[in-house]
Amino acid sequence: MPLNITEFFTPAVIEATWNDLYSNTMDYAGQTLFPARQKAGLDLAFLKGSRGLPITLMPSAFDAKATFRDRIGFEKLETEMPFFREGFKIKERDRQELLRVQDANDPYAQAIIDRIFDDAANLIEGAEVAAERMRMQLLFPENGNVGISIKANGVDYTYNYDPNGKWKAKNYTALTGADLWTATDTADPFRAIQAAKDGVRNRTGTNLTMAWMNTNTLNMMIKAKAIRDRYLSTNTVALSYLTPQEAAAVVSGTVGVSIAVYDKQYQDESRETHSFVPDGYVALTPGRTLGYTWRGTTPEEADLQSNGQAEVSIVNNGVAITRIVDTHPVNVNIFASEIVLPSYEQMDEVAVLKVIA
Repeated sequence: MPLNITEFFTPAVIEATWNDLYSNTMDYAGQTLFPARQKAGLDLAFLKGSRGLPITLMPSAFDAKATFRDRIGFEKLETEMPFFREGFKIKERDRQELLRVQDANDPYAQAIIDRIFDDAANLIEGAEVAAERMRMQLLFPENGNVGISIKANGVDYTYNYDPNGKWKAKNYTALTGADLWTATDTADPFRAIQAAKDGVRNRTGTNLTMAWMNTNTLNMMIKAKAIRDRYLSTNTVALSYLTPQEAAAVVSGTVGVSIAVYDKQYQDESRETHSFVPDGYVALTPGRTLGYTWRGTTPEEADLQSNGQAEVSIVNNGVAITRIVDTHPVNVNIFASEIVLPSYEQMDEVAVLKVIA
């Protein structure tokens, strides 16, 4: 008998298909650095970390009242999280194509089904792209201005995570002149990385152990004479070219950071391709969570899930998949929506280098 479109393409089926076939294909670095959490509503309040070093207890005489210390190192930030929503239609023509195939096992029917599920998966992954784009804007702030900026479809989402410029003044370094990594004979990546590490350690006591960059930036670092000379001195083997693995090993052995290369790309609202990690930036992080990817309660989850007007399922800790059936014309509308914004509590434990002009 013909396939029943109302049975096949429900949010529950899309959720199950996503979890079985698609979810494991996502490999976004930000999911580890900013793990997902969910909260009710739109408002997001978080404590921006400025840990500082631990302070010794005040000396006190016996029988004297204790001295009360101020709580250091926290600044509460509050804002409203942005909303994203997009969908697609399963049109009457799609239904007619399925009607032409009377057997659900027919390869032509399977091709149509796969196409529709792929469309749904693209919406869900698009929700994750929006979150990753935000996370990477925080981790790799353009010119040291920590914040998020997404402008499209008549909406402007702009968030400043460093309103007083304190983070930029202490944690961001733009190399110049002979120190630029494009100046291969004079650049010293070891010195630049060590200086950034020392600054964060002196202020917070945190040891930075990871250096995040893309392949183009890594290739610039590999060409530096300082890297080649250090490799020669430790391995007594002269090489005209170092492999990424060899360069990573000598950097790890010299300044104690592991290199993490992240080359994943995305398309923006205008279908232009971008890298999540920009060329010429290095983010130095500790080996732990930097913040959280907060998702709020979408209108679909809050208002449609329980009133019978639509079917709603939740995937990825807060992405709502909604189905609404129109009767004239007979269309099935599938939407993905999310309210999402990263918090960045440990931003003062991150250092960023801009290594090209």
